[in-house]
Amino acid sequence: MSRFDPSQAGRPAPDMLLQQIADYVMDPGRARAPLAVETARLCLMDTLGCGFMALGYPACTKLLGPVVPGATLPGCGARVPGTAHELDPVQAAFNIGAMVRWLDFNDTWLAAEWGHPSDNLGAILAVADYLGRSGKAGQQPTVRDVLVAMIQAHEIQGVLALENAFNRVGLDHVLLVRVASTAVATRLLGGTREQVINALSNAFIDGGALRTYRHAPNTGSRKSWAAGDATSRGVSHALMALKGEMGYPAALTTWTWGFQDVVLKGKPLAVPAQGFGSYVMENVLFKISYPAEFHAQTAVEAAVALHAEVAHRLGEVERVVIETQESAKRIIDKSGPLANPADRDHCLQYMTAVGLIKGSLSAGDYEDGAAADPRIDALRARMEVSENAAFTRDYLDPSKRSIANSVQVFFRGGGSTRRVAVEYPVGHRRRRAEGVPLLRAKFASAVRGHFERGRADAIIGRFSDLAALDAAPVGELMAMMAL
Repeated sequence: MSRFDPSQAGRPAPDMLLQQIADYVMDPGRARAPLAVETARLCLMDTLGCGFMALGYPACTKLLGPVVPGATLPGCGARVPGTAHELDPVQAAFNIGAMVRWLDFNDTWLAAEWGHPSDNLGAILAVADYLGRSGKAGQQPTVRDVLVAMIQAHEIQGVLALENAFNRVGLDHVLLVRVASTAVATRLLGGTREQVINALSNAFIDGGALRTYRHAPNTGSRKSWAAGDATSRGVSHALMALKGEMGYPAALTTWTWGFQDVVLKGKPLAVPAQGFGSYVMENVLFKISYPAEFHAQTAVEAAVALHAEVAHRLGEVERVVIETQESAKRIIDKSGPLANPADRDHCLQYMTAVGLIKGSLSAGDYEDGAAADPRIDALRARMEVSENAAFTRDYLDPSKRSIANSVQVFFRGGGSTRRVAVEYPVGHRRRRAEGVPLLRAKFASAVRGHFERGRADAIIGRFSDLAALDAAPVGELMAMMAL
C-alpha cells in the first residue's frame, strides 16, 4: 500500500486493505464454499463446548455478567450460553469470548502470526442474538448466518496472519480478533460498505495489546480474557459506525502517525495475493486431545505415547530431548518456576512432563494442586529443547502447515526410549476423519459436564445433525443453551 503524506491536506480514498476487507465482508457469497460451511458447523459446536467447560472454573465465571450489577437487558439482551446472563451485545461479546478462550482449548491458526479465530464467535453470537431478540430491522438471523460470519472472521484474521508477525514487535494476536470482529459485526448489524470501512479504521487505530501477559515473568490470566476484550471492542466499533461516527481513510498508511509506521515500525501490512475467500476455515486446526498451547500438541501426543516406557522409571531419567519448531522454541520454551495455570499451559516442558508422567493432560493439570507434584519439575529440569529446522520449514509451508515435535527420553546407564515424532496433531485437516468423532465426544462431554441430563440430551441431539441446524433461528439455539 502507498503511504500518505500528512502534510498534504484533504481526505484520500480509504486505504486499499480497508476496502478489500469491506468488499469481502459485504459479499457473503465468497464465504459459502461447502467444505468451509461443513468445517464451520464443527467449529461452532466445538467453540460452544469449550465455553461450557470454562464455566466450571471460578476464575472465569467471576469475570462474567454485566460490568456493574444490574446492568442487564432481560428479555431483549444477548444471552451468554450456559448462563442466565442477558446483556448488551458489547458485554455479551466479552463474556462469550472469555469463555471460549479460557481453557486454551478452542481452534487455532498458525502462520507468521498465530491466534484462535473462533474467538470472534463472541461478537458474532452476541450480535446475532441481540438482533433476533430486539427485532432490529425485522432481522431474525439463522445459524447459517452465524456460520457465514464465522467463515468471514476466520478468513480476515487468518489471512492477515499469514505474513504479518505482530508478535515480532511485541504485540498480541488479539489485535486481529478486534479487526475481524469489527468487520463482521458491522455487516451483521446492517452496516454499509462505508460504515464497515469507518469501523475498521477505528479498529486499526486502537493499535495492539502488549504480549507481555503471555510470557515470563508476567504470564497471567489476561491471556484468557484478552480475546473477549478484543471481540467486544469490535462490536463497540460497529455500533458507533452505525450511529454515523466518522472513519479515518489513511489510518494504516499515513506517515509517522499511521498504523504501519507506529505499530509495524514502517513495515507495510502484507496481504497475500490469494485475497479473502474460505481458506482459513477449511484449514483451521482443532484442539481435540489436549487443552494446550497448539505448538505443544504433538509434543504431548509423543509424550503420552512414551508414558508406558517412562512412568515406572522416572527416577532413572537422565535427560529428555524435545525437538520443535522455531515458534514453539521462542514462545513456550520455559525453565524456572511457573507462577500460575496460565504460565503452565504455555510451557512446553511442563506439558510434556505431565504427558510422560500421567499418560494424559487435562485442564486440571495446570492448577496449583496438580503442579505441586514434585515429579513434574524434576523432569522439567532434565529437558533439552532445540529447534529442528525441518520442523520449522514444514510449519511455514502453506501446503503442509505441520506442527511437529519429537520426544526421546534417555536413562542413566545408556538406555533410551525410541524417538517419537508427531508431525500433525489430530485436529489438523490431514487427520480430520480421525478427529471428527473425537471432536463430537469432546462436545458431548462438555455439555454433560455443565447441563442437567434432559437439557444436555436436547443440546447434543440438536447438534447431532449439523446440516439440519443451519435453518434454525439463532434465538432458538441460544434459548436452548440458556439457564
